[in-house]
Amino acid sequence: MPIADDRPPSDSGRRGSKVWGLFKLPFRTSGNTTPHTPTLSSSYQIEGSNAHKNSENRSSTSGISVSSVARSLLPTRRRLRLDPRNKLYFPNEPGKQVQSAIKIKNTSKSHVAFKFQTTAPKSCFMRPPGAILTPGESIIATVFKFVEPPDNNEKPTDRKRKVKFKIMSLKVKGVMDYVPELFDEQKDLVSVEQILQVVFLDMTRPSPALDKLKRQLAEAEAALETRKKPPEDAGPKIVGDGLVIDEWKERRERYLARQQVDGEDSV
Repeated sequence: MPIADDRPPSDSGRRGSKVWGLFKLPFRTSGNTTPHTPTLSSSYQIEGSNAHKNSENRSSTSGISVSSVARSLLPTRRRLRLDPRNKLYFPNEPGKQVQSAIKIKNTSKSHVAFKFQTTAPKSCFMRPPGAILTPGESIIATVFKFVEPPDNNEKPTDRKRKVKFKIMSLKVKGVMDYVPELFDEQKDLVSVEQILQVVFLDMTRPSPALDKLKRQLAEAEAALETRKKPPEDAGPKIVGDGLVIDEWKERRERYLARQQVDGEDSV
């Protein structure tokens, strides 16, 4: 006769069912779906793409900055040759107006306008302050400066740093009249040729710089006198449209006019 086992399930059986339930939990599906969260690999992919974009932006920005710096470091192509190259020599005569000279030559293949600038426009002026040079043309410019008496505690080196001059150049198209507004209208095309420092020379001590200054001042004065002279008359004068007046014809007309006046007086 079978005998029913009325004993309660043992603890080992209950533990086995619990373990089996734990194994079944991950495979259970419920009606409520949970939102998808990015896994670790997908987050790495997103971060990697962002890092790649940032690196591209940084590389493009760095490329632009490097190219601009490289252009700034390139030497400026000079259009003018200056003599002296980077200095203006003045006689050291306090309380007087002194002169300096500099030779400017256009070494380019185009017409070039140049212009002077100074940090002391009240005590300095240039002649000419600017001009247009044809290819290969040169000119000796004169700079006038009033030399102020030095202060009690002023050093000679301090006087040199006070006043500076700058020569700028601008490429122009062909022959035209010089006007200072050319440099304002085309600021992006203006080049700084040189910044000139002031050097005072002792007139009591002979030096090559002093001899050269005297020679250039004499050449500048001679060129100025040549420009002041009226052009020589190489032929007949043209007055009006197509009317040619010869010198001998003028003399004959004056002679005939005097004779006519003398004849009327005698009558």
